[in-house]
Amino acid sequence: MRIDHVSYAAGPEGLQATAGRLATMLGVTPRDGGVHPRFGTRNVILPLADNRYVEVVEALDHPASDKAPFGQAVRARSARGGGWMAWVVAVDDLGPVEERLGRSAADGHRTTPEGHDLQWRQIGVKNVIDHGHLPFFVQWISDAQAHPSRLEESPSRLTGLTVGGDFEAVREWLGLADAPRGSFESQIEFGFVEDDPCPCLYEVSFDTPDGPVTV
Repeated sequence: MRIDHVSYAAGPEGLQATAGRLATMLGVTPRDGGVHPRFGTRNVILPLADNRYVEVVEALDHPASDKAPFGQAVRARSARGGGWMAWVVAVDDLGPVEERLGRSAADGHRTTPEGHDLQWRQIGVKNVIDHGHLPFFVQWISDAQAHPSRLEESPSRLTGLTVGGDFEAVREWLGLADAPRGSFESQIEFGFVEDDPCPCLYEVSFDTPDGPVTV
């Protein structure tokens, strides 16, 4: 279990402008990620070191974005002006997560501009709409070399997350309620905004060639 990527919903300036602004801040090159046909969304990838990336995403004018939980989450966050939408945890097997949450994962795929059919399974997106401090989970089906972070070697890395809500609630959601503290992503610094009536992902911190950056 590890942090795989963070999702940022495009603001009123649109997908390309939002991605370009963030890419400049992070010192990386934005790469077209293509369309999620089942979710009614399109994304731009900002590759990071350590097999991670930032996904900048927008909802398309398509029925799928109104029906699929991921499309709904993107549309809702963009309607509030855009910004951080979710953090995403990768696991090798979604079976235990499906059992814990009592529902099945959804299949995802998109054809990248490079011609790869990128495939994965994901679960927990429904909770992101109302509880953005909780991550959703992904299991990659495609070969590791097709992972979006591999689009180019990046000099920047994710170093910290600040989320709202209770620390123990997040640990329980991750299935780590009984695990020793520090057993998950010890290299990532977590900050918590407690007593938050609308907990969400507030800030993400990065180490870039020009120094630390917090968005």
